[in-house]
Amino acid sequence: MANPLPSGLFYQTNMKEISASDLIKRKALGEELILIDVREEWEFDEENLGTKCCPLGELPLFLEELSDFKQQEIIVFCKTGDRSKKAQKFLFKNGFLEVTMLAGGLEAYRAAIS
Repeated sequence: MANPLPSGLFYQTNMKEISASDLIKRKALGEELILIDVREEWEFDEENLGTKCCPLGELPLFLEELSDFKQQEIIVFCKTGDRSKKAQKFLFKNGFLEVTMLAGGLEAYRAAIS
């Protein structure tokens, strides 16, 4: 079976990013954010931000569940940002209009709160 996830420059989009400090500010203001953790479940189980876990390799299976959010901002993140870039491209390709990735991932988030 072919890998349904995009790769390479063919899928370039206007990529939106949010810094860890901006995400922390928005959370502190009580904004209702849709945060999607695209790390593996075992990583999520070890540490998470109380968000939804949709591992990158399983993201196609979550498209229907996430479809209500196609018009809303979704913030995707992983450990360092590599997987969230792929998730962002995949979601854009599948009709999600406002996909933002956490620059530097969970590592940047941890550094910003310490």
